[in-house]
Amino acid sequence: GGSSGIGAAAALELARCGARVILATRNAVRGEAAASRIRRETGNNEVQFMHLDLASLRSVRAFASTFLRQEPHLHLLINNAGVSAGGTTEDGFSLPFQVNHLGHFLLTQLLLERLRSCAPSRVVIVASSAHCAGRLRLESLGRPPAGLFSAFQDYCDSKLANVLHARELATREQGTQVTCYAVHPGFVNTSLFRHAPLWLKPLLLPLAWLLFLDASEGAQVVLDCATQDGLEPLSGRYFTDCGPRLPWPAGRDDRLARALWEGSERLVGL
Repeated sequence: GGSSGIGAAAALELARCGARVILATRNAVRGEAAASRIRRETGNNEVQFMHLDLASLRSVRAFASTFLRQEPHLHLLINNAGVSAGGTTEDGFSLPFQVNHLGHFLLTQLLLERLRSCAPSRVVIVASSAHCAGRLRLESLGRPPAGLFSAFQDYCDSKLANVLHARELATREQGTQVTCYAVHPGFVNTSLFRHAPLWLKPLLLPLAWLLFLDASEGAQVVLDCATQDGLEPLSGRYFTDCGPRLPWPAGRDDRLARALWEGSERLVGL
């Protein structure tokens, strides 16, 4: 998710720090353009695009295979891509839940051994305060919820999954020097709003321009969790721009986190 919005802003700053950055993005034209722009602005030629479509588990596996073959090092994985539109993926799952959670879950699992071998390393998962409205139904995991506001509920469910993914990953990686952080970047004016219902856009878009953060401001807490020294004891925690915060109660449910992990493994074929 590095071709626009928070992901592009984070990639730009990491490149400015001299990092080798891989932009894993669905749209090749936008991905190549973003990589070229970042190289030009930073003078860092170690910024590359690689194709990744999180709405396709086949694409996730292909990306991971190519990455592991070409890139010997991985110190930081930022799971940032997100959609709020409804729909169904080629794998038969709801679009928001697969792109926002299942695709990232599979990607992280496939790259986990490389993260361990390059430790200390970090995984940053861009979540949202929308997890407060998440309601994970384990018996129908990956299927869109019913109701008039199905797409919005699906998005909230996926954000709760992000928070719980970070929590359970941290638990499972204790002692490996792989740490993980869930991040609420704030209310940021990004292309995520292109999926808002037509009746809501006249109200939402002016509000976004007037009151919401810009992408570089939203990326700051992501970058803090990616680079700040001394965060290792806070692995698994939920961060906002004010630092570590308690997520809503469902985001602190260890039994739900474990059940989500096991259900996600089954859904992605691990």
